[in-house]
Amino acid sequence: MRKRLILAMAGVLLGGSLSPLNPLIGGVRPALADHCDPSVQGAGCEDVGPALEDFADIRRVPPGDGGVRAGRGSFTSRCGRNENGHRNSDNHIVAPGVSNGAHHVHDYVGNLTTNGSSTDESLAAGGTTCRLGDRSTYFWPVLRSRQGLGAQPSASPSPSASPADVQDATAEDVAAENPAAQDVAAEEATAEDVTARHTEEPGGAAEGNVGTILLARSVTLQFRGNPVSRVVAMPRFLRLITGDAKAATNGGANARAQWTCTGFTNRLTGKYPLCPRGSLVLRVLDFPSCWDGQNTDSANHRTHVVFPARNGACPAGTRAIPQLRMTLAYSVPGGPSFAVDSFPEQRHNPITDHADFENVMPDRLMRSVVTCINRGLRC
Repeated sequence: MRKRLILAMAGVLLGGSLSPLNPLIGGVRPALADHCDPSVQGAGCEDVGPALEDFADIRRVPPGDGGVRAGRGSFTSRCGRNENGHRNSDNHIVAPGVSNGAHHVHDYVGNLTTNGSSTDESLAAGGTTCRLGDRSTYFWPVLRSRQGLGAQPSASPSPSASPADVQDATAEDVAAENPAAQDVAAEEATAEDVTARHTEEPGGAAEGNVGTILLARSVTLQFRGNPVSRVVAMPRFLRLITGDAKAATNGGANARAQWTCTGFTNRLTGKYPLCPRGSLVLRVLDFPSCWDGQNTDSANHRTHVVFPARNGACPAGTRAIPQLRMTLAYSVPGGPSFAVDSFPEQRHNPITDHADFENVMPDRLMRSVVTCINRGLRC
């Protein structure tokens, strides 16, 4: 009987104090590398973020603005969802030639060579995940789960087992009496590996970006028409950004974060959406679409292409081009247990969501895009 109590207590220590368990919160506690989860640590996440107030139940978000208005025609570039794991913490548009210039990790689809040293010429020579020879680069900050690596069933210590009893039990005794302990130990080793990997990852834990990167369930890259006028072709190597990665400290002037859930797409919010069971989290990233007719970039990466008015009309002196909308769908942990990568001082505020694009479509493909849109087709 004493040995059984010893083994039971040892099992508790292996499966409780060392594994990502906490019976007070339903049996799941984030692994060391995966904090902060505001549903668990609460105020302890204030310096890292996000905070509980950064989340909103999508069912309480009123229906409203659907983002940039578009015409009937559209063209969708099919580029996958980054199944090949092309990621880095660079940004060749905003911080060219700088390694870890973004200080957070980006997911990429399209061009296979994109990094901080990319140039128009290198992208034109690169491979692509897109169909029809689209060598454009599309990228955005990764979304991470904060819930850790998983959990074993929690257990309560035997009231009659003392710490001395536990010390008398050997690892071999525990493994022989409880084979599952081997699995727990293996999981702990995996958690340590992940901790080390996240610490070393550029743009990762050292920058406050912790947790398990979530692969999008779907990525939709749709070029849409203008409701007021016909569109003209984007010039090759046109560079676009949307949103503001520093909106939490810069203010909302350039913020374009739009979050929602499947089944609730008429409800957009600047907060992380808490979706009902079976509903996916959606990030809707609308790009500007009124081009100055001359430049492929500008000093602030914004003034050469601006957003249309609420009715879709472009400002005087600009011309409508195909309007890119990225829609990213994710299956996330239940509750406020996920966050987008960010600069450290932005504390993973959802308003900092953003994305980048450089057009490297062949001219012939871009002409097809324009034709589809202006004819009101869906290609």
